[in-house]
Amino acid sequence: MDQAELDEQIATLAVLADPTRRRLYFFVVSRPEGVGREEAAETVGVSRALAAFHLDRLVGDGLLVTEFRRLTGRSGPGAGRPAKLYRRSGRQLAVSLPQRNYELLARLLAQALMAGNGASSREALAAAAHELGVSLGIQARAQAGPRPGRDRLLAEASGVLDDCGYEAERDGARLRLRNCPFSPLSGQYTEVVCRMNLALMQGIVSGLRIKGVEAALDPHPGRCCVVFRRADAL
Repeated sequence: MDQAELDEQIATLAVLADPTRRRLYFFVVSRPEGVGREEAAETVGVSRALAAFHLDRLVGDGLLVTEFRRLTGRSGPGAGRPAKLYRRSGRQLAVSLPQRNYELLARLLAQALMAGNGASSREALAAAAHELGVSLGIQARAQAGPRPGRDRLLAEASGVLDDCGYEAERDGARLRLRNCPFSPLSGQYTEVVCRMNLALMQGIVSGLRIKGVEAALDPHPGRCCVVFRRADAL
């Protein structure tokens, strides 16, 4: 998740800081068939006008959507005007600090399971991670422009890794990853997650086509177990 997306999600979640608005939101999402203004106002204990204000604000911020439907089930003359109903939108919000990326882990696990080529589960997971890493490395190299140098390639790789939640930073000739987006699972299944991370980063190096740099295990508490370093480093 890049900074702009994170800022947007935090701003949207901040809309729910108002207690009345929050109560209205949770009441609406508890009723998947849709809720009218009067019912919402009565349930939460506010005026219809105030409920309408907060509900429409939630629509404007993408947390709710509206539809118009007659609640009587009748149609034709005398059936009355369709009511404006509110229900949960399809928008997903997730903010975690430090960032977590279980979706990436699940995608790699699913890809490994679908491989079905007779390889062990760990080998299949490493292969899926390496394949994804290569594509990320190719993406970073394309963003680096024509004939990029090592520093430019590592800078673009940092951006790609940040989007995945790794919080990459330069440390002299190294590129360290300050965050493991799979924590705390990485603490419970260290060997599996670290091997997957290493394969992913080695794939990025391959896709970058960067000379004199390798991805290697360098585990330290509180950060990713992999570091990018000079290939001749001890």
